[in-house]
Amino acid sequence: MSLKQRREDEYFMQRAISLAWRGTGHVSPNPRVGCVLVKEGHIVAEGYHQCYGSHHAEVEALRKAGSSAQGATAYVTLEPCSHLGKTPPCAPQLVKAGLKRVVIGMKDPHDVVNGRGIRILQDTGVPVEWGILEEECKWLNRGFIRRVRDGRPWVTLKTASTLDGRVAMQNGESQWITGESARTMAHLLRGEHDAIMIGVGTVLHDNPSLTVRYTSGKSPLRIILDTHLRTPLDAQILNGEGTVIIAGFSSKESKKAKEMGRRGKNVLFLPEKAGKVDLQKVMCALTDLGVNMVLVEGGATLTSSLLAEALADEISLFIAPSFMGQGISAFEKFIIPSLQELIHVKLRSVTNVSGDLWVEGVLACSPAL
Repeated sequence: MSLKQRREDEYFMQRAISLAWRGTGHVSPNPRVGCVLVKEGHIVAEGYHQCYGSHHAEVEALRKAGSSAQGATAYVTLEPCSHLGKTPPCAPQLVKAGLKRVVIGMKDPHDVVNGRGIRILQDTGVPVEWGILEEECKWLNRGFIRRVRDGRPWVTLKTASTLDGRVAMQNGESQWITGESARTMAHLLRGEHDAIMIGVGTVLHDNPSLTVRYTSGKSPLRIILDTHLRTPLDAQILNGEGTVIIAGFSSKESKKAKEMGRRGKNVLFLPEKAGKVDLQKVMCALTDLGVNMVLVEGGATLTSSLLAEALADEISLFIAPSFMGQGISAFEKFIIPSLQELIHVKLRSVTNVSGDLWVEGVLACSPAL
């Protein structure tokens, strides 16, 4: 491939990636996908997967292009599907459209595709290139990759702290450490995830609703880890639909469990480990619920436990330019025996949000995409 062709491919793939991001918060458990159709250096049509159950990106672009698709090059962020799901497979429709060439960002790691879409195109004589801006495409669908390949969601730990790492006073007071702009960005984060997860301690102390506010966006599924079902029946988080309580087997026959069942509350009972719900089993349960990405807003116990079991992938830390001194640390229950075992973070961005710092990065313990 010539350098000119490579640059052109990357240019239009970047456009497809930007389109795919528009499906954030609407397409799970499907991946985010964008498609651009190009002929003689000009875009003739484009599309993206807009919501679960709707047309896939390739079909959306082909519908817009009509007969103009013939002889065009398709740029797709993810390998076209080859199986019948909610919608017909995309690979045969690309063949039928008479495309000149197909350029793919990354292969689909799902077992039902995983190279089959590429083979369908190649077997019918359509030239295919893949691996164009592959790392960007993998980041776009990191949650989908983690779920279908590794059997768990992508887990992001979100905290708001002072410069000395305190998330609350010793008496538990924590509202508000960061400013309004940082809180707005935190709500945007909620809208980008399929689920928010907290421990029952946060429910009992803060009585949060965990909905998306301060900005527009769909409120995600709300997950409470509550081994012994201590969540009050009048807790704000139980208002309306979209809350799942994950409890231990030992609570299944309790009076509280029966009462929650009578009130239509969604409770999943899972095995316990060391007196708490087994976090590995929690991740399997979230996978079964179709959760690609989960945002953890829990306290020190939950965040520390996820780090200890290497079940966290990403951090999103909002840091106020202030000191608290004595107080509660977000990770104070996580113990590292030596400096050689520090968990390192690959920083992706550090942003000034109206005076607060927003630090984002990937944990070294997170499996490679």
